[in-house]
Amino acid sequence: MPAEIKSRSEGRTMVLTISNPAHRNALGPAIYVAGVEALGVAESSAEVRSVVIAGEGGIFSAGGNLQRLLDNRREPPAFQAEAIEGLHSWIEAIRAFPKPVIAAVEGAAAGAGFSLALACDFIVAARGAIFVMAYSNVALSPDGGGSWSLARALPRQLVSELVMCGERIGAERLHELGLVNRLTDAGDAQDEALALASRLNERAPNALASIKELLNDAQANTLSRHLDAERDHFVTNLHHANAGVGIEAFLHKRKPQYE
Repeated sequence: MPAEIKSRSEGRTMVLTISNPAHRNALGPAIYVAGVEALGVAESSAEVRSVVIAGEGGIFSAGGNLQRLLDNRREPPAFQAEAIEGLHSWIEAIRAFPKPVIAAVEGAAAGAGFSLALACDFIVAARGAIFVMAYSNVALSPDGGGSWSLARALPRQLVSELVMCGERIGAERLHELGLVNRLTDAGDAQDEALALASRLNERAPNALASIKELLNDAQANTLSRHLDAERDHFVTNLHHANAGVGIEAFLHKRKPQYE
Protein backbone atom coordinates (compact mmCIF):
# COMPACT_ATOMS: atom_id res chain seq x y z
CA MET A 1 0.00 0.00 0.00
CA PRO A 2 1.31 3.49 -0.80
CA ALA A 3 2.28 5.93 1.92
CA GLU A 4 -0.52 8.44 2.36
CA ILE A 5 -2.42 10.67 4.72
CA LYS A 6 -6.02 9.71 5.33
CA SER A 7 -8.40 12.54 6.13
CA ARG A 8 -11.77 12.42 7.84
CA SER A 9 -14.02 14.76 9.79
CA GLU A 10 -15.05 14.31 13.42
CA GLY A 11 -17.50 17.12 14.09
CA ARG A 12 -15.54 20.33 13.55
CA THR A 13 -12.18 18.55 13.74
CA MET A 14 -10.20 17.28 10.76
CA VAL A 15 -8.32 14.05 11.60
CA LEU A 16 -5.20 13.39 9.53
CA THR A 17 -3.89 9.84 9.83
CA ILE A 18 -0.38 8.95 8.66
CA SER A 19 -0.71 5.63 6.85
CA ASN A 20 2.42 3.74 5.79
CA PRO A 21 1.89 0.40 7.55
CA ALA A 22 4.65 -1.47 5.72
CA HIS A 23 7.21 0.94 7.20
CA ARG A 24 5.73 1.77 10.62
CA ASN A 25 4.23 5.01 9.29
CA ALA A 26 7.60 6.29 8.08
CA LEU A 27 7.44 9.75 6.58
CA GLY A 28 8.34 10.70 3.03
CA PRO A 29 7.70 13.22 0.22
CA ALA A 30 4.18 12.01 -0.61
CA ILE A 31 3.12 12.41 3.00
CA TYR A 32 4.68 15.87 3.28
CA VAL A 33 2.81 17.13 0.22
CA ALA A 34 -0.46 15.59 1.42
CA GLY A 35 0.01 17.13 4.87
CA VAL A 36 0.49 20.62 3.49
CA GLU A 37 -2.49 20.24 1.13
CA ALA A 38 -4.75 18.96 3.93
CA LEU A 39 -3.91 21.95 6.13
CA GLY A 40 -4.68 24.25 3.22
CA VAL A 41 -8.12 22.68 2.90
CA ALA A 42 -8.68 22.90 6.67
CA GLU A 43 -7.62 26.55 6.81
CA SER A 44 -10.04 27.56 4.08
CA SER A 45 -12.98 25.72 5.65
CA ALA A 46 -15.01 27.59 8.24
CA GLU A 47 -16.39 24.20 9.34
CA VAL A 48 -12.96 23.03 10.52
CA ARG A 49 -11.94 24.48 13.88
CA SER A 50 -9.03 22.15 14.75
CA VAL A 51 -6.83 19.34 13.41
CA VAL A 52 -5.67 16.08 15.00
CA ILE A 53 -2.64 14.26 13.55
CA ALA A 54 -2.37 10.54 14.35
CA GLY A 55 -0.71 7.40 13.04
CA GLU A 56 -2.37 4.25 11.77
CA GLY A 57 -2.17 0.93 13.58
CA GLY A 58 -0.99 1.90 17.05
CA ILE A 59 2.16 3.80 16.06
CA PHE A 60 2.58 7.50 15.41
CA SER A 61 5.58 7.48 13.07
CA ALA A 62 8.98 5.80 12.85
CA GLY A 63 10.41 8.91 11.18
CA GLY A 64 12.42 8.58 8.00
CA ASN A 65 12.52 5.41 5.89
CA LEU A 66 16.13 4.28 6.29
CA GLN A 67 16.14 2.27 3.06
CA ARG A 68 14.98 5.36 1.18
CA LEU A 69 17.70 7.41 2.86
CA LEU A 70 20.31 4.80 1.95
CA ASP A 71 19.13 4.92 -1.67
CA ASN A 72 19.30 8.71 -1.59
CA ARG A 73 23.04 8.53 -0.88
CA ARG A 74 23.41 7.51 -4.53
CA GLU A 75 21.78 10.76 -5.62
CA PRO A 76 23.25 14.29 -5.61
CA PRO A 77 22.98 16.03 -2.20
CA ALA A 78 20.39 18.39 -3.65
CA PHE A 79 18.01 15.45 -4.02
CA GLN A 80 17.90 14.83 -0.25
CA ALA A 81 17.83 18.56 0.45
CA GLU A 82 14.67 18.86 -1.64
CA ALA A 83 13.05 16.00 0.30
CA ILE A 84 13.86 17.67 3.62
CA GLU A 85 12.42 20.94 2.34
CA GLY A 86 9.17 19.05 1.82
CA LEU A 87 9.16 18.00 5.48
CA HIS A 88 10.05 21.51 6.56
CA SER A 89 7.21 22.96 4.49
CA TRP A 90 4.81 20.74 6.45
CA ILE A 91 6.35 21.73 9.80
CA GLU A 92 6.10 25.41 8.92
CA ALA A 93 2.53 24.93 7.70
CA ILE A 94 1.58 23.42 11.08
CA ARG A 95 3.18 26.31 12.95
CA ALA A 96 1.55 28.95 10.74
CA PHE A 97 -1.84 27.21 10.63
CA PRO A 98 -4.26 29.54 12.47
CA LYS A 99 -6.17 26.75 14.20
CA PRO A 100 -5.09 24.34 16.98
CA VAL A 101 -3.20 21.21 15.90
CA ILE A 102 -3.05 18.22 18.26
CA ALA A 103 -0.72 15.22 17.94
CA ALA A 104 -2.28 11.94 19.14
CA VAL A 105 0.68 9.66 19.83
CA GLU A 106 0.52 5.90 20.27
CA GLY A 107 3.54 3.61 20.14
CA ALA A 108 6.65 5.35 18.83
CA ALA A 109 7.34 8.87 17.63
CA ALA A 110 10.88 8.56 16.31
CA GLY A 111 13.15 10.93 14.43
CA ALA A 112 11.06 13.16 12.19
CA GLY A 113 7.97 11.64 13.84
CA PHE A 114 9.11 13.19 17.13
CA SER A 115 9.83 16.48 15.34
CA LEU A 116 6.34 16.38 13.83
CA ALA A 117 4.70 15.90 17.22
CA LEU A 118 6.74 18.76 18.67
CA ALA A 119 5.54 21.08 15.91
CA CYS A 120 1.93 20.63 17.04
CA ASP A 121 0.27 22.92 19.59
CA PHE A 122 -0.68 20.03 21.88
CA ILE A 123 0.55 16.47 22.38
CA VAL A 124 -1.76 13.76 23.72
CA ALA A 125 0.07 10.47 24.26
CA ALA A 126 -0.57 6.97 25.52
CA ARG A 127 1.39 6.26 28.69
CA GLY A 128 3.45 3.60 26.94
CA ALA A 129 4.37 5.84 23.99
CA ILE A 130 8.07 6.30 23.32
CA PHE A 131 9.73 9.37 21.85
CA VAL A 132 13.24 9.24 20.44
CA MET A 133 15.48 11.59 18.45
CA ALA A 134 17.06 8.59 16.74
CA TYR A 135 19.24 10.51 14.27
CA SER A 136 22.63 10.10 15.93
CA ASN A 137 22.03 6.33 16.19
CA VAL A 138 22.57 6.17 12.41
CA ALA A 139 25.17 8.99 12.20
CA LEU A 140 22.65 11.70 11.23
CA SER A 141 21.56 15.03 12.70
CA PRO A 142 17.99 16.23 13.27
CA ASP A 143 15.54 17.69 10.79
CA GLY A 144 11.93 18.79 11.06
CA GLY A 145 12.74 21.40 13.69
CA GLY A 146 13.23 18.82 16.44
CA SER A 147 16.40 20.41 17.82
CA TRP A 148 14.76 23.87 17.63
CA SER A 149 11.65 22.76 19.53
CA LEU A 150 13.53 20.82 22.21
CA ALA A 151 16.11 23.55 22.77
CA ARG A 152 13.32 26.01 23.53
CA ALA A 153 11.40 23.69 25.82
CA LEU A 154 13.99 21.80 27.90
CA PRO A 155 17.37 22.37 29.60
CA ARG A 156 20.36 22.16 27.26
CA GLN A 157 21.91 19.20 29.09
CA LEU A 158 18.75 17.12 28.73
CA VAL A 159 18.38 18.09 25.07
CA SER A 160 22.01 17.14 24.47
CA GLU A 161 21.35 13.71 25.95
CA LEU A 162 18.20 13.18 23.90
CA VAL A 163 19.70 14.33 20.61
CA MET A 164 23.38 13.35 20.89
CA CYS A 165 22.85 10.02 22.63
CA GLY A 166 19.59 9.15 20.87
CA GLU A 167 18.03 8.27 24.22
CA ARG A 168 14.45 7.06 24.33
CA ILE A 169 12.13 9.03 26.59
CA GLY A 170 8.67 7.92 27.67
CA ALA A 171 5.43 9.86 27.46
CA GLU A 172 5.13 9.99 31.25
CA ARG A 173 8.54 11.67 31.61
CA LEU A 174 7.68 14.18 28.86
CA HIS A 175 4.41 14.87 30.65
CA GLU A 176 6.37 15.66 33.81
CA LEU A 177 8.58 17.99 31.77
CA GLY A 178 5.57 19.76 30.28
CA LEU A 179 5.93 18.61 26.65
CA VAL A 180 2.98 16.21 26.72
CA ASN A 181 -0.37 17.74 27.63
CA ARG A 182 -2.47 14.64 28.31
CA LEU A 183 -1.68 11.00 29.14
CA THR A 184 -4.05 8.18 28.26
CA ASP A 185 -4.28 4.43 28.36
CA ALA A 186 -3.00 2.60 25.28
CA GLY A 187 -5.40 2.97 22.38
CA ASP A 188 -7.12 6.05 23.81
CA ALA A 189 -4.82 8.87 22.61
CA GLN A 190 -6.91 9.77 19.58
CA ASP A 191 -10.17 9.82 21.56
CA GLU A 192 -8.58 12.08 24.17
CA ALA A 193 -7.16 14.32 21.42
CA LEU A 194 -10.63 14.60 19.91
CA ALA A 195 -12.08 15.49 23.31
CA LEU A 196 -9.48 18.24 23.69
CA ALA A 197 -10.21 19.41 20.14
CA SER A 198 -13.92 19.55 20.94
CA ARG A 199 -13.21 21.89 23.86
CA LEU A 200 -11.06 24.11 21.64
CA ASN A 201 -13.72 24.11 18.92
CA GLU A 202 -16.10 25.87 21.30
CA ARG A 203 -13.75 28.84 21.67
CA ALA A 204 -13.55 31.85 19.37
CA PRO A 205 -11.39 30.94 16.35
CA ASN A 206 -10.06 34.48 15.93
CA ALA A 207 -8.86 34.55 19.55
CA LEU A 208 -7.15 31.16 19.21
CA ALA A 209 -5.45 32.30 15.99
CA SER A 210 -4.14 35.39 17.79
CA ILE A 211 -2.88 33.34 20.72
CA LYS A 212 -1.07 30.92 18.41
CA GLU A 213 0.58 33.78 16.53
CA LEU A 214 1.67 35.44 19.78
CA LEU A 215 3.14 32.19 21.10
CA ASN A 216 4.96 31.57 17.82
CA ASP A 217 6.53 35.03 17.91
CA ALA A 218 7.20 35.33 21.64
CA GLN A 219 10.77 34.02 21.79
CA ALA A 220 11.98 36.10 18.85
CA ASN A 221 10.36 39.32 20.10
CA THR A 222 11.71 41.81 22.59
CA LEU A 223 9.31 42.52 25.44
CA SER A 224 8.51 45.92 23.95
CA ARG A 225 7.68 44.47 20.51
CA HIS A 226 5.65 41.70 22.09
CA LEU A 227 3.65 44.10 24.21
CA ASP A 228 2.83 46.04 21.04
CA ALA A 229 1.72 42.82 19.33
CA GLU A 230 -0.46 41.86 22.32
CA ARG A 231 -2.06 45.31 22.25
CA ASP A 232 -2.83 45.09 18.55
CA HIS A 233 -4.29 41.58 18.78
CA PHE A 234 -6.35 42.52 21.84
CA VAL A 235 -7.88 45.57 20.17
CA THR A 236 -8.62 43.64 16.98
CA ASN A 237 -10.29 40.84 18.94
CA LEU A 238 -12.26 43.22 21.14
CA HIS A 239 -13.83 44.71 18.03
CA HIS A 240 -14.56 41.29 16.50
CA ALA A 241 -18.18 40.13 16.77
CA ASN A 242 -17.09 37.17 18.87
CA ALA A 243 -15.99 39.41 21.76
CA GLY A 244 -19.51 40.80 22.01
CA VAL A 245 -20.89 37.26 22.02
CA GLY A 246 -18.41 36.09 24.64
CA ILE A 247 -18.73 39.02 27.03
CA GLU A 248 -22.53 39.05 26.85
CA ALA A 249 -22.64 35.29 27.45
CA PHE A 250 -20.33 35.57 30.46
CA LEU A 251 -22.31 38.41 32.00
CA HIS A 252 -25.60 36.55 31.51
CA LYS A 253 -24.20 33.14 32.48
CA ARG A 254 -24.97 31.38 29.21
CA LYS A 255 -22.87 29.38 26.78
CA PRO A 256 -21.46 31.44 23.89
CA GLN A 257 -21.86 30.40 20.27
CA TYR A 258 -18.91 31.79 18.32
CA GLU A 259 -18.68 32.40 14.58
